[in-house]
Amino acid sequence: GEICALPAFWVGLLYDETALNAAADVIADWTAEERNALRDGVPMGGLQAKFRKGTVLDLARELTEISRGGLVRRARLAPDGRDESVYLEPVQRIVESGRTTADDMLALYHGRWGGSVTPVFKEFAF
Repeated sequence: GEICALPAFWVGLLYDETALNAAADVIADWTAEERNALRDGVPMGGLQAKFRKGTVLDLARELTEISRGGLVRRARLAPDGRDESVYLEPVQRIVESGRTTADDMLALYHGRWGGSVTPVFKEFAF
């Protein structure tokens, strides 16, 4: 499931003209300084990194909904009748909870894993 989520996110944004225009509108007035601040802030702050009057999580929610609309409008259906937006479910869980897989791993590292990264290879293998 999760391995398809990021490609689906980008397909939803880039392969539908309405979604592409909406995403372009979101970022249209971002300054170079703001883009640099995002680049520098997200690796440490993740979804909680501050941006303008909100957080990166706020941006993620907005862009995920734009992407979902793009995937629905593409209307590429699987044999069971579901469209490609089903692949966004892992992203949707993240934007609803505000917790990423990295957050879960850090909690395990500081908890049950006792400061070791070795268990990641077993517990997060796919």
